[in-house]
Amino acid sequence: MKQNTTILSITGSDNTGVSGIQADIKTIQAMQGYALTAVTAVTIQNAGGMLNIMDLPKDMVVGQVKAIVEEFHPKAIKIGLLRDVRTIKAVRNEVIGCKNLILVPGILNSQGQQLMKAETLEAWKKILIPEAFLIQLRCSEAELLLNMQICSDNDMIHAAKRLVEIGAKAVLLRGGHQVENRLTALLYYDGKKEFFSSENTEGWQKHGVGGTLSAAIATRLAFGDTLKEAISKAHDYMHAQVVFGVKTVKANRKEITERSLQRKADIYNEFTTLVAQHYREAHDVAFYADKLAITTRYLSRVTTDVVGYPPKQLIFNYIMQEACSLLKTSRLSLGEISAHLGFSNESRFVAFFKNQHGVSPGVWRKG
Repeated sequence: MKQNTTILSITGSDNTGVSGIQADIKTIQAMQGYALTAVTAVTIQNAGGMLNIMDLPKDMVVGQVKAIVEEFHPKAIKIGLLRDVRTIKAVRNEVIGCKNLILVPGILNSQGQQLMKAETLEAWKKILIPEAFLIQLRCSEAELLLNMQICSDNDMIHAAKRLVEIGAKAVLLRGGHQVENRLTALLYYDGKKEFFSSENTEGWQKHGVGGTLSAAIATRLAFGDTLKEAISKAHDYMHAQVVFGVKTVKANRKEITERSLQRKADIYNEFTTLVAQHYREAHDVAFYADKLAITTRYLSRVTTDVVGYPPKQLIFNYIMQEACSLLKTSRLSLGEISAHLGFSNESRFVAFFKNQHGVSPGVWRKG
């Protein structure tokens, strides 16, 4: 076993096998790693959610971690559900030497129930986050951890910067709802920011998805991938497991094969991710078609078949949702908002907003 690439998962159990230790073992093994475990809590769960949870004693948790770390020297360690402050302190002392330390606190369960007390959140902030290579959180969890609201892309960036200031080297924020019926994720590291987007809001919010994603990332880091490579390969794995993009294509031409339909879904998912990354600098369809190495005409056919809208409108929808969020939640002037969204001047932004929304941004903000 020592010759295998070892990954240690420190988290709670899930008797349904959908999340927790059980899901991590399946994920690590599916990606050719060797799974090592330390159970922190035993839960009772069913299809309706979590019914009960019992934290294991500190010495039992730390004993597991210590035995694994000393003998097998895991190449990556994922820490999930830890709710006892004394256990957090003791576990930190055992894992501090691992360069690939991935934190997924599990502050909220998939039903939105808070699983940690205030003192536990503070312990994560002061003790574990400063040691993290990567911390992965849902935006709703980051709001609780940082005591702030996340309503826009800018808020996501601000939250990520705060987590880096606490000590994390990299941050992956998931589940931003800046655009209706679409989830946005942000990867922030080395002062760089990269946005991702997915239409499959149902798939990405399934129970256990976040834990599985983090286990996949940890596994690829253990194999020596860079952070971006690890996340990319983890997403490929997740695509196969939960289909993180759109699931089907709305096509009515019988001659289109299933492979062709999936290819269009793949292109559409790439397009929405590119829009999330570049909407501030590029509002034209040609820019995105060029990035995808296809013609604008084919991109239009793809988006129309997938969701029934041309690519131009999808770009505009993203810009409008971010504009509305900034107007509603910030004190930025119209000029500052227009510059932030990539317009050459305020008048162009005002004309764009009025054309899309029927009223000027100033009137909309007041109303």
